[in-house]
Amino acid sequence: MSVALRAQLFLFLVSLSSRTGLSRYIEEDNEATDGLYSLLSLDQKRESEDFMFRRPLRCLDMLATDGYFTFVASQPQLACAAFIIAEPNEVIGLELSDVNIDCSTGDFIKMFDGWVLKGEKFPSRQDHQLPLHQRYTDYCSSTAPGASSLSSQNVAMIFFRIHSPDSGFTLAVRKLHNPFPCNIMSQSPEGSFTMVMPHQRRNCSFSIIYPVEIRLTELSLGQAKSNELSPKRQLWAGCPGSGDYVELLGGNGVDTSMMFPMADLCFSLTGLAQMKIGCDNSVVRLVSSGNYINRVSFQYRLLEQRELPKTRENALDNFCSVE
Repeated sequence: MSVALRAQLFLFLVSLSSRTGLSRYIEEDNEATDGLYSLLSLDQKRESEDFMFRRPLRCLDMLATDGYFTFVASQPQLACAAFIIAEPNEVIGLELSDVNIDCSTGDFIKMFDGWVLKGEKFPSRQDHQLPLHQRYTDYCSSTAPGASSLSSQNVAMIFFRIHSPDSGFTLAVRKLHNPFPCNIMSQSPEGSFTMVMPHQRRNCSFSIIYPVEIRLTELSLGQAKSNELSPKRQLWAGCPGSGDYVELLGGNGVDTSMMFPMADLCFSLTGLAQMKIGCDNSVVRLVSSGNYINRVSFQYRLLEQRELPKTRENALDNFCSVE
C-alpha cells in the first residue's frame, strides 16, 4: 500500500469519526497532522527491514505494519483510538505490555475485533461470527497482567482513555496468515480478489472505501448458470430466499446492514457482469447457506471524477448509482 493511499484512507477514517469526538484531537494537535505523512513513510520503510519496528503511538493513529507502538500521555487524553489494517489474507494479533494506567479513575484500554466509525461497526453484527460483547477485550476487566486479542479479519481497533501525564502502554501488532479471508477492508481503490466460503453458513463482505466500478468475473454457487446481473428491485424476493447469493452494496458508512442494496446475483456466473457504485463505500457481499463451496471473483477500479453521480433530491433508488 503506497504512502499516498494510506494517507487517503487515514484521512477518510478521520472524516467518518468526526461525530465521535475523535477528530478534535487532530485539530488540537498540529503535530498529528503535520507528522501524518512522516509516520506513514516510517511504516513504509519498515517493510524492507528485518527487525521489529518501533515508534510512538498517537492519540489518533493508523497502523499498517507489524511492530511495537508506545503511547505516553503528555496531558489527559480522553478519546483516543488507533485503527489497524493488514493485507486481505491476514488477521491481526494485538498484545499490551508495560501498561501504566489507573482503571479506578476511569482510564481504560479496549481492543475491538473490527472497526467502529460513527457508531457503525465493521463487520456488522450479521456478518461477524461472535456476539458483539465478545469482540471487545477490556484491559481493566482482565485478570491477566496483560491483554491480547486476535482479530477475525484484516482490521482491528484499540480505544483508550488516560487521565494522568506520563501514563501509557505499549501495543504489539503482529499479522498472521488467514487461509480463508472473510470480511475484508481493502487498502486500495483498485485490484482484484476471490472470496471462497467452503461449506460454512457465513456471510463475507469485501469493503472498498472508495467509489468504484466492480466487475464480477466468476461466481460459483453450486446452482444453475445465468449470465445476467439484475437490479436488486427485480430479484429481491428470490435471491435472499435461495440462501446463497452475492450482493453489491453502496453507502457512506461501514456497517453493511445499513447500506443500500444496488444489485444481487443468485445464480452461478461464467462471464462478465459489472456495476459502477458512486458511494464512499462499495461492498461485495457473499451470503452462504453452508450447503455449497461458494466462490466469487471480482475486479475493482476507482471511478474517475466525471463518472461520479450527480446529487439528486428525493431519489433513493438512485442513491450512489452511476448511469
